[in-house]
Amino acid sequence: MFVSRSMTRKVVTVNPETTIFEAQELMAKHHIRHLPVVDESNRLVGIVTDRDLRSALPYRFFKEGINPSDKEGFQNLKVKDIMTRKVISIPPSYTIQDALLVVQNSKVGALPVVDDEGRLRGILSVRDLLRAFINVLGIGQPGTLLCILVEEKVGQLKKIVDAITEMGVSFGSVLVARYWDENKRAVFPYLLTQNVAQVKKKLTAMGYQLVDPMQWYIDQLPDTDRPPDKPAE
Repeated sequence: MFVSRSMTRKVVTVNPETTIFEAQELMAKHHIRHLPVVDESNRLVGIVTDRDLRSALPYRFFKEGINPSDKEGFQNLKVKDIMTRKVISIPPSYTIQDALLVVQNSKVGALPVVDDEGRLRGILSVRDLLRAFINVLGIGQPGTLLCILVEEKVGQLKKIVDAITEMGVSFGSVLVARYWDENKRAVFPYLLTQNVAQVKKKLTAMGYQLVDPMQWYIDQLPDTDRPPDKPAE
């Protein structure tokens, strides 16, 4: 799925001369935390976040509110004075997987989407990404997530899918993840049913090991009690 299908197209923007109080009011009105800053040609020149505003204004403004006399000392402070100029942006041709990696590596909460001329076409927030993945994975419908440990051999996934399909159970999605044992993989089918007792019984009879998906996740976490670089005994 491409970013162009998941991004927010009607973007609330500001220009460099917008005051920080106007920016704050826009964020509050539209319930957003990121405002792309564009020039008169709609080219992206920066971005301002709620964190930028909180850094620029005294804490008491957010705790106690702002009265007219408070504004006087900050009235000349503009978006251009606090915005981030080197904006991390992406093109509309990126996939949501590409965007997810950019968010992970850059640790930003939203990505402006720009064309080849640098004009703003949309914005992709973490919320947009979550909504896209919920749609792709089919987890918006009631169901059950299983975790099946399999040997890393060709054809294992097909055997599992065929076995479950033969029982008349529909899939929301299937993911495959690496396991700590390099000769195994963890298969995560999301089944669109909550009655999986017979499915588990059949898979176990086929020789597969089923584990609690949450336990699998916990097993992947680093052992905080183990000294760094010291192998487990």
